[in-house]
Amino acid sequence: MDRILSLFDEYDVRATFFTLGWIAQRYPAMIRRIVNGGHELASHGWSHLRVTELNAATFRADVVRTKHTLENLSGCPVQGYRAPSYSIGAHNLWALRVLEDTGHRYSSSIYPIRHDLYGMPNAPRFAFIPDGCADLVEIPITTIRLARSNQPCGGGGYFRLYPYFYSRWMLRRVNHHEGQSAVFYFHPWELDPEQPKQKGIGLKTRIRHYLNLRLMEQRLRQLVADFRWARMDELYLDRPEPSYASWD
Repeated sequence: MDRILSLFDEYDVRATFFTLGWIAQRYPAMIRRIVNGGHELASHGWSHLRVTELNAATFRADVVRTKHTLENLSGCPVQGYRAPSYSIGAHNLWALRVLEDTGHRYSSSIYPIRHDLYGMPNAPRFAFIPDGCADLVEIPITTIRLARSNQPCGGGGYFRLYPYFYSRWMLRRVNHHEGQSAVFYFHPWELDPEQPKQKGIGLKTRIRHYLNLRLMEQRLRQLVADFRWARMDELYLDRPEPSYASWD
């Protein structure tokens, strides 16, 4: 987090930090640093339980507890939510209505790709108001349309896997050819190549987690220099004439 906040300060970047409730409770000083740095504080749920493991009542309790904790620690309203492991999809869209009902104004929880752990490839690729919601906006992770399928270009392990020039090309294509902002994400642990190596995990998990960690900080530095960045609330909620597409 020190590396991230210093880098963002150096390039005058303001970002959105989707934060777990139990992490915030344990590190309240870090929460204040995020807010004092001009960044947005948003919810990532309490303890990274996937929404697919919760019913409506337990999900509601989870997001309410997290929202109240983050707001009490930061003194700022928490408007955004991102589901752990992008675990909102075609089979549990009810979760979006729970988020709206509990005072959230946007979600960034759907990844419109095919993946073995998550994904909703038929979802809209850009911001939309889900069916059954009046004001809540769903802001999917950015993809690019190639060969009649959505290809991921919104960060995470794909950013460490692809050569940087390819990631930059995809993001610029979204900006220039489709006239859309891109949603890009990464995890703080991705900037720690010296982290302990877990034992007893499969090859796929090892590759996903540890691939190119030593390159991540330099790639991120190049990314923040090559594009202009903004908080999600300022970009998607404060526009005077938002044009979101409803979808069922």
